[in-house]
Amino acid sequence: MGAWSDWFVRDNNIRCGGTPVVVKMENPNWSISEISDISEDDARRKGKKNAKQITWVLLLRAHRAAGCLASLASGSVGLISAARRRVSAGRADSSRHHRLYTFIKFSLFLSITLLCFELYAYFKQYHLTIPDYTMAIPSFRVNVNDLFGSIYTGWMRIRAEYIAPPLQLLSDVCVVLFLIQSADRLILCLGCFWIKLRRVKPVPKAGYGSKEDSDPEAGEHFPMVLVQIPMCNEREVYQQSIAAVCNLDWPRSNFLVQVLDDSDDPLTQKLIKAEVDKWHDNGARIVYRHREIREGFKAGNLKSAMGCSYVKDYEFVAIFDADFQPTPDFLKRTVPHFKDNEELGLVQARWAFVNKDENLLTRLQNINLCFHFEVEQQVNGIFINFFGFNGTAGVWRIKALEESGGWMERTTVEDMDIAVRAHLKGWKFIYLNDVECQCELPESYEAYRKQQHRWHSGPMQLFRLCLPDIIKSKIAFWKKTNLIFLFFLLRKLILPFYSFTLFCIILPMTMFVPEAELPAWVVCYVPATMSVLNILPAPRSFPFMIPYLLFENTMSVTKFHAMVSGLFQLPSSFEWVVTKKSGRSSDGDLVNLLNGKKDDKISDAPAKEKEVVSKKSKKKKKHNRMYRKELMLAFLLLTAALRSLLSAQGIHFYFLLFQGVSFLLVGLDLIGEQVD
Repeated sequence: MGAWSDWFVRDNNIRCGGTPVVVKMENPNWSISEISDISEDDARRKGKKNAKQITWVLLLRAHRAAGCLASLASGSVGLISAARRRVSAGRADSSRHHRLYTFIKFSLFLSITLLCFELYAYFKQYHLTIPDYTMAIPSFRVNVNDLFGSIYTGWMRIRAEYIAPPLQLLSDVCVVLFLIQSADRLILCLGCFWIKLRRVKPVPKAGYGSKEDSDPEAGEHFPMVLVQIPMCNEREVYQQSIAAVCNLDWPRSNFLVQVLDDSDDPLTQKLIKAEVDKWHDNGARIVYRHREIREGFKAGNLKSAMGCSYVKDYEFVAIFDADFQPTPDFLKRTVPHFKDNEELGLVQARWAFVNKDENLLTRLQNINLCFHFEVEQQVNGIFINFFGFNGTAGVWRIKALEESGGWMERTTVEDMDIAVRAHLKGWKFIYLNDVECQCELPESYEAYRKQQHRWHSGPMQLFRLCLPDIIKSKIAFWKKTNLIFLFFLLRKLILPFYSFTLFCIILPMTMFVPEAELPAWVVCYVPATMSVLNILPAPRSFPFMIPYLLFENTMSVTKFHAMVSGLFQLPSSFEWVVTKKSGRSSDGDLVNLLNGKKDDKISDAPAKEKEVVSKKSKKKKKHNRMYRKELMLAFLLLTAALRSLLSAQGIHFYFLLFQGVSFLLVGLDLIGEQVD
């Protein structure tokens, strides 16, 4: 075999007449490497180009380029076919009666009219030299060119004297707000860098499970912990969350699990009740609670549970939403921080996502939430001991909840509400960046859109209600300033306001009113820099920097509408829609927690109920739909991009073009989960 291979190498060297070439066919890359020379003749020919080698290189590169083009063509065809199906289906959201939609539709109609007007003037070259037209109409004859020239001259005069100054003023105000918010973002990143550099993190004074506490069943040294799982019609995830919580590494005599089921579907109620009974029979201390009168959404559910008589026996309460799966050591890594720290009211853990790579939408959400936890929560927790409670994956001291007034149903952000009131009472918070709790991200744009609407309308409701209490409170003046100007105004009101106004309204308008200018650094360089800062906590997401920047501007229309509805108490600000879950298990897989027993999701339900559940699941069909506001803004931005070509504004054209395409893709619901 060795002689045969030697002959083959020698024969190939003679036939090629140069350095032998080895073609490595590794999908998807093709590479060429040279075999080290053996003979002196090859050494003398070293450095000389081989025609066959160059031919192979060119052929392989051409093949690779053809493969890329083929994949792009296939993706484009798939995208176009999906868009055609979406348009032919005709399913759209119910935003046609919203005032914001009416305003965007009017702006689109006006921009198209102005574009036609400007195109006619451009081809007539009125933009170069505008004569002083005088409209003379002798004997009822009108010169069309003279009339149009007079109208265009009047439009330019009105544009320069009456429209451009207020537009420029509004633009400057938004730019100032943009720079202030960018400075805040930069300061947060510097604070995070300092924390990483100095390796600062909260350290508990004492822990549980030491030598003297080695017996996990003897819970003398372990405090009493109440664990709550609020849920509502979440059939996809109830099993894995209950399993994860029941397997927490804590003496069973020292913690009780409350499953707070607000489901209005009788079948879902029976399934959850059966799951609770199964774990109860296996020895877990777990109870099932269902409210007959469902008021106050999640806050009302938690408030009702805290009213139970046995709650007075517990010192702490841990809260997990239905899709959260804490690790077994969660309580042992969070509760010890309360020991010998009587001022501590909350310990918040970080979220980790089991489906962050599911589609483009989940990848972009992961960037946002990584920055929120890695930078915002960590910096605020280290430097000022205050941040917004995330509503789940946290442990509260029950005394802090009671002194702060308990859960209130007055807003759709009950977690932020209780956090602000606890802060006003002087309680401190700790954020643990190294303690993670697995959960899910919304995979469809519809679910994500509704979630963001609730997250951005609620803070404005809360701001209206809490402002008098903040002013009257006895906390330090700098804490009041931080709450009012940074926590609420800058990050909850100004951010969605300038994002939508500057990039979706003012920028297109400046294309039709060129006397009002928006500098290129505002359009391109500063947003790109901020995007880089946002992606730093998730370095694997750097290839998605441009899609992230465009998507954040696209989401500004939803966040702006939510902010306005919450600020002015519009009916949509009181809507609460439970975010849809897909029921994906964590990376560790809960099968290990169940000792290898893999139960069907409805294994404990009667046979008849199984059949009804399966029939209902078949009847329920999800659909992708079109979103009118996003589509109108897409056409508005694309129209402005065409107008920018007349003014030869390169960066503005590309930004408007890509931003318009981004709005178009989102408006056609092509970014998240696709339902055939």
